[in-house]
Parts: sequence; structure tokens; C-alpha cells
Amino acid sequence: MGYGVRLKVWGDYACFTRPEMKTERVSYDVMTPSAARGILEAIHWKPAICWKIDKIHVLNPIKFDNIRRNERGGKIPAAKVKSALRGKDVALFQDQSQGAVQRASLLLRDVCYGIEAHFELTDEAGPDETVEKHYNIMLRRMRKGQCFYQPYFGCREFPVRFELVEGEMPKSCYTGEKDLGFMLYDIDFADDMKAIFYRAVMVDGIIDVQRCLAFGGVS
Repeated sequence: MGYGVRLKVWGDYACFTRPEMKTERVSYDVMTPSAARGILEAIHWKPAICWKIDKIHVLNPIKFDNIRRNERGGKIPAAKVKSALRGKDVALFQDQSQGAVQRASLLLRDVCYGIEAHFELTDEAGPDETVEKHYNIMLRRMRKGQCFYQPYFGCREFPVRFELVEGEMPKSCYTGEKDLGFMLYDIDFADDMKAIFYRAVMVDGIIDVQRCLAFGGVS
């Protein structure tokens, strides 16, 4: 196991979309491990390291909110972008009157989580790549609030604020055990973007991801 870090993350809204909902956006009750990994990668990531989520602490009460959002039904074709890069005169915008759809979303409100994670070196690591080197870079960036791009809670319009936890993780508002059912664990990009699910169980506000994987398995 590599060096571990603890990070507190919070924001006004979050949406960790359930993949079984095809049209409307419905969030899971808590943050998924893949979303937690995405936050860490926004702060520091290189091909030489791979982030592993150990635990997720649910610090604030789980609260939902219903909103309606205008969404675009499509995107700018890649062929147009390539043509623009070659210097051709093409329109890289969409007619706002075309393809707009309004969807209901069930979001999480006033979220706050604690992330415990570690990273491991990959086969891409060079001879000068060490765990200590990346660990020190990560600590420095977390302390200064630096990131390569703005981390977000599921959707880019829900930005994440974060701070390094150098002592004990703040205590959760939850006690007892709660079975959250099957949740998205991650996407296997090496296997045709296959979705991987795991059985999440929250004990005293803490989801021990590695324990859930060991005892509940993945599917």
C-alpha cells in the first residue's frame, strides 16, 4: 500500500447519478468511490500513480432537493472541431433553440465528506518516480488549495471545496449501520468502459470501501 491522505470535501450541491435512471437525473445517497477518485485526480494525477479509495466519511446529513435543469441534447461533432484546427471556417456553436431539453433532477444538498485514500505506483512510473515524491507533491497542493482543474461533485456546475485533514477526521452525524445497496464503484476503461458495482454499507457514517469490496464483492 502507498502513502495515505485524508481530505475533507464539501459543497452546496452534488449529483452522483444512478446509471439505471435513463432520462431523469437521480443521485445516489452518498458519493461514489469513482467520484472521490476524480476529486483526487483533479488535485494531483500522473500516469505514474493510481489512486485507491479506502474510506468515505459521510459528515453531513443526507438531504435531497428537486430542481429542473435545461440540458443540451447533443454536442459539437468532432469532425467540425478537426476542421477548425486545420484552419477551415466552421461554426463551433449550437443553435440554442435546437436540441434543448428540460429534465428533473434529484440532487444532494449541503454535502460534506471525508475521503481516505492512498496511491500506488503504476507500470508507467520511471526510475525517478517514487512514492515519497508524489506524496509530498500531493500534500503541498492540498495545503495550498491547488488543483489542475476544478473538482466537482458529479456535475461540473457543482464545484468542490477541499482541505487537507492532518489530524483526526471530523465525526459523522450518523451512528449505527445502514445498507446503501449496490452502488457504482468505478468504470473499467481497459474493458470497454465496463461499469463495476459494489455493495456499500455505512457504519457510523463511514463506508469502508475496501472492506465492502472484500466481503460484498463486485459485479
